[in-house]
Amino acid sequence: MTDPIPSSGNIMSLSKKGKGFWWNFKKRFLIEKLYSPIGLTLLALLAGVIAVGVAKFGVIFGALVLGITVVLPSIYCIVAFPRFGIIVLIIVAYLLFYFGRLGIEGPMGVVADGIQALLILGTLWRLRRHNDWEILKGPVSTIILIWIGYNILQLGNPSAVSRLAWLYTIRSVAIVMFSYFVFVYHIRSIKYVRLIFKIWLALSLYAALYGMKQEYIGFSAAEDAYLHSDPEIAGLLFIAGHWRKFSIFSDPVAFAYNMSMAATFCIALIAGKFPGWKKTILAILTVMFLVAMLFSGTRGAYVLVPAALFLFAILNYNKKVLMFTCVAAVFFVMLINVPTGDPNLLRFQTAFKPNDDPSYKLRKYNQKRIQPYILTHPIGFGLGAVGGWGKRFGDGGIVSQFQPDSGYVRTAVELGPIGLIIFCIMMFIVMKTGIDNFYRVKDPEIKTYILGITMVIFAYNIANFPQEALVQFPSNVLFSLDMAMLTILYRLDKQKQEELAIQTTTQI
Repeated sequence: MTDPIPSSGNIMSLSKKGKGFWWNFKKRFLIEKLYSPIGLTLLALLAGVIAVGVAKFGVIFGALVLGITVVLPSIYCIVAFPRFGIIVLIIVAYLLFYFGRLGIEGPMGVVADGIQALLILGTLWRLRRHNDWEILKGPVSTIILIWIGYNILQLGNPSAVSRLAWLYTIRSVAIVMFSYFVFVYHIRSIKYVRLIFKIWLALSLYAALYGMKQEYIGFSAAEDAYLHSDPEIAGLLFIAGHWRKFSIFSDPVAFAYNMSMAATFCIALIAGKFPGWKKTILAILTVMFLVAMLFSGTRGAYVLVPAALFLFAILNYNKKVLMFTCVAAVFFVMLINVPTGDPNLLRFQTAFKPNDDPSYKLRKYNQKRIQPYILTHPIGFGLGAVGGWGKRFGDGGIVSQFQPDSGYVRTAVELGPIGLIIFCIMMFIVMKTGIDNFYRVKDPEIKTYILGITMVIFAYNIANFPQEALVQFPSNVLFSLDMAMLTILYRLDKQKQEELAIQTTTQI
């Protein structure tokens, strides 16, 4: 026996009964947006509760309310919508130190670490749920897992200077590498790739403009107080009667390197098949990034763009590129040797004459002095053994007091020759993957993106010799993103070629 068909009156009655609590909740909060007598009453009651709570319990209650209304929804959005979380991570990584100078108190580095942790946990949950572990395969994924595992095993290093230093260092050296898998898993469309690149260049443009503001207008009150808070800061940043600029970053080195990478990427895009107006904008951005880079006074950054252009010329060998390379080489030779009284340009010229630089000679001496310790400790002295954490948690010996001034030297001291070999193999595999994928892909836009990213990774590897280029925000996040982009872009090109092949077969 079939159920009888209800009349229209019964249908209305059933729909009203079926609405229930959640329908009314949606109506009040999402449709009416609390713009009703009931909604206004609820808002008034809520305001009264917050006022009484703050008056009685003070700032703690206010922080609790803020956490419930802002932090919890943000956590939910990062986990539930990882593409949103990736954008937030990039922006926070860029503005991390800028927030502190604006007067926002609190451990902002922990916020960035928390966002990364949420993205990693959300990705692992999805991988487990869908049983999709494909992203863990491949040479780049394998060597990254080996690198992370080796760093984690350093906790048991018998020669470790400090276990506590390991805890403070592991997140910036190895854990951030987990972001590679987050990016590879969640970045699935060329539109989203374009959005990420636009956000990166927009943040770089803001940093360049802010650096110019510091150069031509001056530092803010908070920045000026920071510069004069410690004589050591002035000793590092006040060179030849001129302050080195750091823009929105932690220091001039991070500022210079990020400007160099953005300029390198823009140069690669200019060589791509894009409309003329886009190339004009990219050319303007390139000039702005390079000029802002000069204000940092970081000589190690000045060689990065020419080095990246050398790789560009090799990968794109033709007559036009050869002519451009020759013109650029002549320009750089003239720029290096032209007489000048400008402190920024003068410091730029000394970057190409390192043997005349006392600081470079001191670094060479220090590196020579630490070599016997490296050779006698194959797995090193543990993460955090040198630099700031070594001074804070070490035993006061030569190792804990050593200032590496180089990412490769730090790796050799803390992780030993074995760790340095693993690191170099990882960089080699990443570079090889970028070059191989550049020649494999067919789509002109994707080919240009891979070229730019490969040039940036190459520049980062050079930058890691005179400075620690891969452990500071935002460079650590951007480097993981760049490595992931090599895999992502190749996958997108492969998908596009498969779709075109299917369309061609269907038409035939």
